[in-house]
Amino acid sequence: MNIPDPRGPISAGVLALLAGEPAASPAGLAALHALVQGQLSASEDVIADDDVQLALFCLYELHYGGLDGVDDRWEWHPGLIGIRQLLEEPFEARLRSEARQVTASVARPDTATPASDATAALLFHLAAQDGGPSVSRYVAKKATVAQLREFLIHKSLYQLKEADPHTWAIPRLSGRAKAALVEIQTDEYGGGRPDRMHSALFARTMRGLGLNDSYGGYVDAVPAISLASVNAMSLFGLNRRLRGAIAGHLAMYEMTSSRPNQLYGNGFRRLGFDPAVTGYFDEHVEADAVHEQIAGRDLAGGLVEAEPDLFEDVLFGAAAVSCIDARFATHLMDAWENGRTSLRLPDAAAA
Repeated sequence: MNIPDPRGPISAGVLALLAGEPAASPAGLAALHALVQGQLSASEDVIADDDVQLALFCLYELHYGGLDGVDDRWEWHPGLIGIRQLLEEPFEARLRSEARQVTASVARPDTATPASDATAALLFHLAAQDGGPSVSRYVAKKATVAQLREFLIHKSLYQLKEADPHTWAIPRLSGRAKAALVEIQTDEYGGGRPDRMHSALFARTMRGLGLNDSYGGYVDAVPAISLASVNAMSLFGLNRRLRGAIAGHLAMYEMTSSRPNQLYGNGFRRLGFDPAVTGYFDEHVEADAVHEQIAGRDLAGGLVEAEPDLFEDVLFGAAAVSCIDARFATHLMDAWENGRTSLRLPDAAAA
């Protein structure tokens, strides 16, 4: 991915450090560690903090496709992992705080080992709760072509590497939960057909609207909430202790996907786009109707049956999706309904 422009002292410090050699940076690491500690103490909301979210996004990207020109040895450098953990701690704390507001009213099962159907029922209950304004209904009925481009740009940070953050969980699960995750991911990766990979389908949709489909091509254009959405997945996927959260996250993703994708597809068709463009959304209508059952009962439910202590983290991961999606929807609708762009760079969505 191209190196993005920094958005403050933390991301500037991270990118400056990554430009150098890992073995030659002990003083730079110590200085950055101190800077991050100081900046975090002044951040009122790390989820909406552009500087924090971009720094985290870049650090996580070292575990995916990497950053152009950055030495791959940085990926597991202990000092850099320590800085990542400094950023993760308040991010996770804020996510947990907001998730508790969603799950506080959920009636927990009256057994120490909830059955998989009981866990799935709770997750479906969470998925049915109103999480804010509906972007999908707006896209279906009102969005302009320019707004569709903006929507795709926001989503491109995840959809062009769709499924990768959840794949980190495969070696961390076993038995029924592992088999369920592999079954879902096989579909996400096209069942062996590169052209059917969901990331490839999304890239085709972007090209159909005249957008750049290279991964990270719009990282400078998206706001903190779009980065936070992807960072939450990486946080859950890259930390084994959060395997319950990544399972709950994927379950909620699948449970809230089918109907919105149908509406998204309708919105693109309303404006004259053909099946080559709508194929990504159409694929998710049928696939995720199946995936939501597998993810709820076999992945999340199976994991809780095998490891009951992870029940609360499964709920946390699921509720985190609702919280971030609600923030994202509020950001988007506030901009669009007031005649503004939802992007940081107004010209990014130009044809």
